[in-house]
Amino acid sequence: MIRLFRHLKPYRLLIGLVIILVFLRSLSDLYLPSLMGDIVDKGVVRGDEPYILKIGGWMLLIAGIGAVCSIAASFYSSKVASSFGKNLRTKVFSHVESFSLNEFDQIGTASLITRTTNDINQVQQVLIMMLRMMVMAPLMCIGGIIMAVSRDAKLSLVLVVSLPVLFIAILLVQRKGIPLFKAMQKKLDKLNLVLRENLTGIRVIRSFNRIDYEKKRFEEANADLTQTAIKVNKIMATLMPVMMLIMNFSTIAIIWFGGIRIDHQNMQVGDLMAFIQYAMQIMFSLIMLSMMFIMIPRASVSAVRINEVLDIKPNIKDAENVQKATDKSGYIEFKNVTFSYPGAENPAISNISFKANPGKVTAIIGGTGSGKSTLISLIPRFYDVSSGEVLVDGVDVRSMSQEHLREKIGFVPQKAVLFTGTITDNISYGNEKATVEDVKHAAEIAQATEFISELKDGYDSVIAQGGTNVSGGQKQRLSIARALVRKPEIYIFDDSFSALDFKTDAKLRAELKKETGDSTVLIVAQRVSTVMDADQIIVLDQGKTAGIGTHKELMETCEVYREIVSSQLSEEEIA
Repeated sequence: MIRLFRHLKPYRLLIGLVIILVFLRSLSDLYLPSLMGDIVDKGVVRGDEPYILKIGGWMLLIAGIGAVCSIAASFYSSKVASSFGKNLRTKVFSHVESFSLNEFDQIGTASLITRTTNDINQVQQVLIMMLRMMVMAPLMCIGGIIMAVSRDAKLSLVLVVSLPVLFIAILLVQRKGIPLFKAMQKKLDKLNLVLRENLTGIRVIRSFNRIDYEKKRFEEANADLTQTAIKVNKIMATLMPVMMLIMNFSTIAIIWFGGIRIDHQNMQVGDLMAFIQYAMQIMFSLIMLSMMFIMIPRASVSAVRINEVLDIKPNIKDAENVQKATDKSGYIEFKNVTFSYPGAENPAISNISFKANPGKVTAIIGGTGSGKSTLISLIPRFYDVSSGEVLVDGVDVRSMSQEHLREKIGFVPQKAVLFTGTITDNISYGNEKATVEDVKHAAEIAQATEFISELKDGYDSVIAQGGTNVSGGQKQRLSIARALVRKPEIYIFDDSFSALDFKTDAKLRAELKKETGDSTVLIVAQRVSTVMDADQIIVLDQGKTAGIGTHKELMETCEVYREIVSSQLSEEEIA
């Protein structure tokens, strides 16, 4: 947690102000019992009314100053903690944005969400407590002991017995609580994971009638978290009654032995009253410390989890000396490229070599799991090759800055992803400088104009979260329009026509050919009809190149391609 608190440097002045305010408030609290003892001993006992009023006025003034300092300290400590939390969330989010897909898989989306929200909130809450109590609790404890001893040293022996008992109780509770707090955060991750899968997969769950199964799965994760939370809260709940019991017995002992000392004229009534208040201040300062002991273990667990995210060094980062391609045509070349996923026994693709030229359409086809999507993921550096080279405009993509590389690419993913906002917002996401005309032109090429015009608000129609209010085909067309509005040098379509009917598919490809005439186009597809007209078809089989050529050439030379064609087209269509 100390490592995270290094991010507090910008707030040093405010933290210093909070410490001064808390210090002043503590001094006022320590001074008040002494004044009260003087009122009783010198005012009430002697019947000196002016003295009572004078010291009473001082008490009101000091109490007022203490209250102002307390309010100001609470305000500024909250401000510091909130700003710290905001900046830490931004830092974690920015760092996560630089992760490759490997790093996302390493921690998991659900856990990343928990760490960015719940875990940072835990640290933020304990920071508020620490700013308010890190000065006050020790000062009140030490100051209270000094003041109590100054009033009556012998009576202070009661505290010598009670304080160690209190310390032992706090340590025992903390020792049992820390492991449970660690378990709670992991179980919260599990609950978030189940909830996220349930919400994102609701259509599949309903279609397979698995609602009861998912309810049971959620209830198990929820019950597991609840049981751990109850267990840890039971342990923590014992702390306060134990502390109050010790405090009350200490008060009884102070009054008992204090009464004997007053009877023997070794102590005055006012001193006993002040002593009781100082004893309570000492006890309450320990209660404050115990509250911190309750929150710090959980926050320290959260801090470790946050640091785990911040400590991850992205595998994919820009080279020290980045290169820029002098040629801006969009030429792509794979040279003996092999790639393996972390932990996989066999490479996903092996020894792939081909060239994709500007103004040409290169199609990639193959069976499920043949490595088609993996292959094109290497071009925008979603992953880095295990061996070989991927060149864009003659430069290895690992030598280019990621920003410069991706500026060249218009990517349409296999799973169409839309964002909350209007249709215009989603299309112009590909190019923030796009005009209204650019957006409409891209939608027209993508064959999206027809369904957009039927919507009540047209291009201002709102897309729900995840695009749940549009069909799969409409999502794909908007994703294609988003890539088109970018006007890149390279277009990558990762099975982006699968949800389109044959007529729309054919019209879209015909329009694409006109629009992308000077660009390099790569199309990953399952349907032969989508790739037949490509200038070059790459056939993949179990991660290896089975053939490269035109449709006509491959029908003569590639058995894998012939099998794919014969499985989809009739003999008349093949002829």
